[in-house]
Amino acid sequence: MLKILDRYIIKTFFGPFFFIFSVLFFIFIVNIIWVQLGQFMGKGLSYWQILKLLFYLGVSVVSLVLPLTILLASIMSFGEFGERYELAAMKAAGISLTRVMAPLLGVATILAVMLFFFSNNIIPDFQKKAKNMLFNIAQTKPALNFTQGQFIDQLPGYMIKFDKIYGENGENIEGVFIHKKASTYENQQSVVAAKGKFLPAANKNFLKLELYNGYVFEDDFAGKGENARLKQPDQVIKFDTLVSHFDISEIINKGIEKEQITDDYRFQTYGQLNETVAKSKKENEAFFSNISADVLSQTNSVVSYMDKNKSKVIAKQQVKLDTLKGDKKLEILYNSYNRLENLKTTSTGKKAEFSSNIKYFSKVVIYQQRILSYSVTCIIFFLIGASLGSIIRKGGMGLPVIIAIVIFIVFYVMNLGIENISWGGGMSPYLAAWLPNLILLPFGIWMTYKALTDSQLFDAEKYKALFKPITKRFSKTKEHKRYQ
Repeated sequence: MLKILDRYIIKTFFGPFFFIFSVLFFIFIVNIIWVQLGQFMGKGLSYWQILKLLFYLGVSVVSLVLPLTILLASIMSFGEFGERYELAAMKAAGISLTRVMAPLLGVATILAVMLFFFSNNIIPDFQKKAKNMLFNIAQTKPALNFTQGQFIDQLPGYMIKFDKIYGENGENIEGVFIHKKASTYENQQSVVAAKGKFLPAANKNFLKLELYNGYVFEDDFAGKGENARLKQPDQVIKFDTLVSHFDISEIINKGIEKEQITDDYRFQTYGQLNETVAKSKKENEAFFSNISADVLSQTNSVVSYMDKNKSKVIAKQQVKLDTLKGDKKLEILYNSYNRLENLKTTSTGKKAEFSSNIKYFSKVVIYQQRILSYSVTCIIFFLIGASLGSIIRKGGMGLPVIIAIVIFIVFYVMNLGIENISWGGGMSPYLAAWLPNLILLPFGIWMTYKALTDSQLFDAEKYKALFKPITKRFSKTKEHKRYQ
């Protein structure tokens, strides 16, 4: 009898589970598309390459999608049990709520273990594929990497800058500057144009650019000596339209998925990250000791000198500024000011390096710990979801969805806020990775206790009765119409 009941409970759970997981995964993928797709469309990538890249990027969202799916599916499942009075029938038959939750708790534990192995072994590999693909696209598709206002050296033999890039596919440009990199025995050439446009080339190995209203600056003094430039000015050619073809065959044929980036903590498993954490900690200790030595050296050169020579040095008698006159006094003040400014600049630079090291160490530790902590989140979310479902006794996509989204938003905001605090050095990264779980665990236990004791936590009449003495004072008693 109980085995049949267990199968029924598990079947009821997995019905909404697969549907919710598919919907949430699609929503997270759409979010990635919204952020990433704009920079790839119309840039020469095939649809297959775009879909493959989005899949690589989307695999990493499973670590967030699965806990949310368990939360929502458990609320809906137990809400349906309560709405159809199946929980009441089970309790009448002597089956406790803990016994009803037991098979799904086992399922949630199995899913949590699967998420750990998925995050530890599969996600790092897909992260590596995604990052290398993004890097190779930037290298092999020059149109992708054109950023307005910046010099670009992706095209072989050229330095290019565009003041403005616009159009549906970024094909229109303004403020064009192109400089040809030339050796000692080649002519120097620069092109300046007011406007331009990318056009499709007949040969895919060439990038076609049509320029309007510009000038070509060129000299022909290659190999003629340094004094040749002084005898004759550069040649300037004005043009209305100029068509240029850039040979990109060297880079366009490189493999999009060739692995060129291998050193990233996101590509590592939990065990490999232990070595990265230890290495980062050792580098930070060495860096902090160097900072102390540098600051001490600049703050007090006498102390540094005494420490190195291990000998006692008698300090010179202090010079009083009141006894000095003219240039000597100004010289001492100027030197003192320069020392303070140098010390201030050094301190600012060291502070930036210090913050960068702390942030990197925190990122590595939090990423490592979340491989395990997100698995624990699955179990905590199940406890919360099953308890809430049995209390509210509402199935479907209404109230359960709202409650699940609110709980997940609170969890997600806590993650981001605590993560930022840890990056700034205000909290241990180990605590930052586990603190959201530590906050939600007591809430999950409390909700489970309320569900086991049949608490009417969401009964509106209960709260109306609680505030009735207060509202009664401010309400006027009305006589029946028959007595008026």
